[in-house]
Amino acid sequence: MTQSDAPILIAGPTASGKSALALRLAALTNGCVINADALQVYDCWSVLSARPDKTEMAQAPHWLYGHIGKYDSYSTGHWLRDVESCLQKARAQGLRPIIVGGTGLYFGALTQGLAPIPPVPEAIRAAGNALREQSGKEGFIAELTAEDPETLAGLDANNPARLQRAWEVLRATGKGLSRWQADTPPPLVAPHRAVRLHLDADRDWLAERIGRRFDQMMELGALEEVKAYVADGWDGTLPSAQAIGAKELVAHLHQELDLPSAIESAKIQTRQYAKRQRTWFRKRMADWTPLDPQKEITEQALVKIASTFS
Repeated sequence: MTQSDAPILIAGPTASGKSALALRLAALTNGCVINADALQVYDCWSVLSARPDKTEMAQAPHWLYGHIGKYDSYSTGHWLRDVESCLQKARAQGLRPIIVGGTGLYFGALTQGLAPIPPVPEAIRAAGNALREQSGKEGFIAELTAEDPETLAGLDANNPARLQRAWEVLRATGKGLSRWQADTPPPLVAPHRAVRLHLDADRDWLAERIGRRFDQMMELGALEEVKAYVADGWDGTLPSAQAIGAKELVAHLHQELDLPSAIESAKIQTRQYAKRQRTWFRKRMADWTPLDPQKEITEQALVKIASTFS
């Protein structure tokens, strides 16, 4: 691998300008853009997940966007296998891969490897969904505290999906997630063989962009997109249902919230999510090249960034 075909990885919190930066780099490097956002993979969320629009997608090849159905399970392992195929396709077509998104676990698996955890049986997943509905995150925390404190110590206790995943793995295999992770194979992309960029955004600047972007989402049809999603029923436990803003707009459709309250609640949830992302990235990506999205990045600077391993 040479500098000219080394993957460029762009991570950062929601609304920090990752997609725009990826497009600029794609234009400069003859690149393809590969999605690393866990919600943008679903075909049901174009507006609400802030997926690149048709005009943006026409500027460079975009892969792994909207290719999964709303009811389908899509794990980090699924994503990693898809990325491997994309990297092979990029090499065959002479394209520079630019992997961009806000899902830290995806980048962790890509650059650190992924433990070979067996699939979780549907019966255990159903039991996990039931526990989540009954007790929320506290149910998983209580059981992991008693049975797998080592894994719990490394998890975001405010992320029910990650807590449920750890609980399911323990139930399915009898072995804690942290022990599986200790047996991780080599990564698909070695860190020193990639350009690794972290958009480290200021909190207040990001909060203003989040609010403005959600207003734009509403103008572009976010509510109609949610209506289409719930047309055949709403299951809040589905992975696709975790799109930020979806549950708040569903509550409005069910006449549980007026629209201004639903919008404000969605903005609050997005800001809280961005805070968790910023904390995660700063802790786990200290050796990535930080970029301040508030500052203008010249074309000359981008060329230098693209040709320098981080």
